Amino acid sequence: MSQHKIVVAGCGGMSNTWLDYVGQRENAEIVGLVDIFEDSAKKMAEKRGLDVPTFTELSQALAATDANLVFDVTIPASHKQIVTTAMEAGCNVFGEKPMAESYADAEEIVRTSTQTGKRYAVMQNRRYLKQIRSFRDLVGSGAIGQIGSIHADFFLGPHFGGFRDAMDSPLIIDMAIHTFDQARFIIGADPVSVYCHEYNPPGSWYKGNASAICIFEMSDGSVFSYRGSWCAEGLSTSWEADWRVTGSKGSAKWDGASLPIAEAVDTSKGPEFILPMQQIDAADTWEGREGHWGCLDEMFHALEQGRPAETDCLDNIKSVAMVFGAVESARTGKKVQL
Repeated sequence: MSQHKIVVAGCGGMSNTWLDYVGQRENAEIVGLVDIFEDSAKKMAEKRGLDVPTFTELSQALAATDANLVFDVTIPASHKQIVTTAMEAGCNVFGEKPMAESYADAEEIVRTSTQTGKRYAVMQNRRYLKQIRSFRDLVGSGAIGQIGSIHADFFLGPHFGGFRDAMDSPLIIDMAIHTFDQARFIIGADPVSVYCHEYNPPGSWYKGNASAICIFEMSDGSVFSYRGSWCAEGLSTSWEADWRVTGSKGSAKWDGASLPIAEAVDTSKGPEFILPMQQIDAADTWEGREGHWGCLDEMFHALEQGRPAETDCLDNIKSVAMVFGAVESARTGKKVQL
């Protein structure tokens, strides 16, 4: 008998990744599919060879099955309803980012998790890459000294079409959560304040502001700067961004694709106008799986061990605060305390 009985809410293209994962996990099974368009759920069941009931409402699915876990693969506007409905019905939830469409909704989700004792873990797949694990370990080792600042550049020009093109703040709301969460993960610090300037440059095909510059003060005293654009044609960064961390004894860089590199002051040599440096090799020790499957591995392990997952809503709300704090700062033109 399977330990994890799962209802999948949202049967669009992304749900295939989640269903693929369950297919290779021996102690989990799908017991129902939900989509506001039931034909989508029926077609997914047929495509995947799943002999399970389909529904248009999550509450119906939970009443009709013995589910104890919900996968939320719906659009962001539906996350609060899906997650709170599932937890109040006695189910834990794993879901796609962002955890909510507003900070108030995120706070309500956290309250519901606390009140029900049920877990809600959020997909932050960019934490689960061997290069970012290596970068975090390098920065945290003390090799470059005390961290003073962390910088991320994110420049891409994806032509999605659809809802993103019509959003007011497509970069910050839909994408920056990944980079903001990465920054917290890399330096192990949380946000204190933010100042953000949003803009929509010439040539943009987005209705809303597709570019932004943000300055975050962090809880360890460091500063995190973010420069990003979703309408930058040419010389693209990786989707994982291009990073630099400066410390009291050196600096570390990561291009989002290769293993990181670092240099620190070579104390064996005499003082010069520009101090001599020595290269520091980054260790490649991450043995876990990467991307969605790495994050899902952690979610399941945490649930089975009775602990919050690394991306549990109790932690992820701090990354959500960075997003909505940045939007508020851009709107008011003022620094926002988080």
